[in-house]
Amino acid sequence: MEFDIIKECEILHGRWHGNALEPWLNLLPEQLANGFSTLRFGDLPRWIDALQSLPEIEPESRQLNAARVGCEGPLGQELRAQLLSGLRELHPWRKGPFQLFDVHIDTEWRSDWKWNRLHAALEDLTGRRVLDVGCGSGYHCWRMLGAGAGEVVGIDPSPLFNLQFRAIQHYLQQPGISVLPVALEQLPPRLHAFGTTFSMGVLYHRRSPMDHLIELRDTLIPGGQLVIETLVVEGDSDTVFVPPGRYARMGNVWCLPSALALCAWLTKVGFRNCQVVDVSTTSTEEQRTTDWMTFHSLANFLDSDDPTRTIEGHPAPTRATVIANAPG
Repeated sequence: MEFDIIKECEILHGRWHGNALEPWLNLLPEQLANGFSTLRFGDLPRWIDALQSLPEIEPESRQLNAARVGCEGPLGQELRAQLLSGLRELHPWRKGPFQLFDVHIDTEWRSDWKWNRLHAALEDLTGRRVLDVGCGSGYHCWRMLGAGAGEVVGIDPSPLFNLQFRAIQHYLQQPGISVLPVALEQLPPRLHAFGTTFSMGVLYHRRSPMDHLIELRDTLIPGGQLVIETLVVEGDSDTVFVPPGRYARMGNVWCLPSALALCAWLTKVGFRNCQVVDVSTTSTEEQRTTDWMTFHSLANFLDSDDPTRTIEGHPAPTRATVIANAPG
């Protein structure tokens, strides 16, 4: 894995030297070494072996704008078995779906549904440098690249998700896209490098949501667009729900604002043009157990007698997508 880290640093040095991301280069080697540390992540050697076991197959075509991001081409039985085995070792697959040749990676989340709800509200991504915070396996990063972004950088501390991205990239081989094992707070402060920043499914996991919004603001160039998607509750601009214990069996949910309260928070830290573009209740068709994510999923987190409530009795998960522009 050492060679891969060195190669990644060299690629990003070539891409970032002389522009607004150059300050990140000084931090990157240590961040990658920590993010892919076998001392921290005991399963990492197995996941790396799985990635390295993927067969070399040249696709006939590649799809970034389809619901199933991936590639197509003929695949013999032996190569298919080898491909399937390697991909299965990277379980659980949470964000997708993906299609590699005739292998459909049916992920826990239908992330294409989320993309369909938000993409019409996006400013033109053509040529933009885009950041995706908490990107998971990078599904939405691929959709951003397919929408014309000049460069997409996804960050997520999970090494498994990073290696899942690399499994897809092994076949798509696209320049200008990276997923790095880094958290938002590890970025250089006040970077102001991205034309669009996405934060989807992250805010409610932050102990200090206002600090998260400030950190997001400081990734953006003046006037750049923020796209934030998070769990919300019904209410006015003063409504915030703080779960007394777990929420939908998650112990790391700190607070759920209303969509209007989220807009008020964004305005408080300097964003402008705040708009709520979608509010949707998450269904068990959008988030569910599959052959590629065999653990408990949304249906197990809801009250079996009243699916409008979580198992703890709280309102069932509803998500809002909000857009706003950075100051300047």
